Amino acid sequence: MYYTYIIYSESADKYYTGHTHDLDLRLKRHNEGWTRSTKAGISWKIVYSEAYQTKSEAMKREYEIKHQKSRKYIEDLIKE
Repeated sequence: MYYTYIIYSESADKYYTGHTHDLDLRLKRHNEGWTRSTKAGISWKIVYSEAYQTKSEAMKREYEIKHQKSRKYIEDLIKE
């Protein structure tokens, strides 16, 4: 399985969207500072995820979410 996920940092008040095949490992790496774009927001928590059969499906969904360029869109997704 592959996942499209949204994580949230309370300290930075920011969301980050990505895709992975291992949610736990990916979150751990975000919180260890492996990703430049999320390093400043440690600590992150997963607030939303969707599962897909293929990596390309997960990547496509990540692209769709990121290109909405809307915090409200992300917050509406999370509320569902």
